[in-house]
Amino acid sequence: MFRPRAVAAVAAAALALAGCKSLGVTVTNEHHHHKARHHHAAKHHPSKHHPGKHGAAPKPAAGATVAGDFYTEPQAGFSVVYQLIGHAKKTVDLVIFELDDTDAEHALGDAAHRGVRVRVVLDEREKNKNSDAADYLTAHGVKVVWSSDKYRYTHQKTLVVDGVVALIMSANLTSQYYADTRDFLVRDTRAADVSAIEKVFTADFEHRDVDPPTGADLLWSPTNAKDRMLALINGAKHSIRVYDEELSDSTIVTALADAAKRGVSVQVCSENQYGHYDKQFTKLTDAGAKVTYFSSSHGFYIHAKVIEVDEGTSRAQMYVGSENFTTNSLRLNRELGLILTGPAVLRSVARTFAGDFSKATPFH
Repeated sequence: MFRPRAVAAVAAAALALAGCKSLGVTVTNEHHHHKARHHHAAKHHPSKHHPGKHGAAPKPAAGATVAGDFYTEPQAGFSVVYQLIGHAKKTVDLVIFELDDTDAEHALGDAAHRGVRVRVVLDEREKNKNSDAADYLTAHGVKVVWSSDKYRYTHQKTLVVDGVVALIMSANLTSQYYADTRDFLVRDTRAADVSAIEKVFTADFEHRDVDPPTGADLLWSPTNAKDRMLALINGAKHSIRVYDEELSDSTIVTALADAAKRGVSVQVCSENQYGHYDKQFTKLTDAGAKVTYFSSSHGFYIHAKVIEVDEGTSRAQMYVGSENFTTNSLRLNRELGLILTGPAVLRSVARTFAGDFSKATPFH
């Protein structure tokens, strides 16, 4: 959940506390970011580029895995975010853990200026990092609230436009990390999913209690996410691929180890700065799982949260979303993910995973 770049080991340990009936999307090619911020007085200067004026479809960088509704970062870029906001006619609802993207903030302000109702929920515990964005948005007609204290963190990262399309992300909207961070975004137009997300957003915006509708697609924390993840892992027959930024929940780790012991191929590609997850990785490798990790304080970073099961078979499924595999994330935070089964999406993630897994450091 936290991204302890250039942070002391003791601080990193403390920060670690913060922890679909398949959507057939096509492929488009919490750790939370706590790298030191560089605030500039001219951040919101009106001469800055306004992405709300974008008219073209998102154009991925060369070699990106992009095609439709599934976006692999960093190759795909975040134009889909700016485009969706820029094309909004009636409403924009954004819930985000960290917001520090001038283009996104300008797009939200532009939408409010043209008469769109724009509402934003920002994580209250990250107020020191979100205050600049909150001030700018409020000054430009956006309705901004701080998240409810009923959740340890509001770590959900979701954009809903006009009540018809939702963008479910593992990424925060913090542009300084876009270039070197592995994340995934899913564009969801299923009416049941979008309606459920809107219902929860409105309740959270108004600080009301809500029982999140799940349908068959959505994984909400702190309600059904952990149980759905365990069902994925425990039901695996052939393979499990896991991207994780934080892997400390003992039940999830045990389920992965048990899968490896029963002959399932378990591969984990993770972050492990300061050896923070050595204990969990040792348990996995002792059980027969293969683990690789990145640990640079300023290099390529795994921020994605994925459990891909039995890819290439009729049983293939994949979780992707904001939930890390920690107790905070699964039992105490507000989070959102979903289950996908589209073969093209799963193949794309499998290819991306294979490349990252091979480049990372093997855990022994």
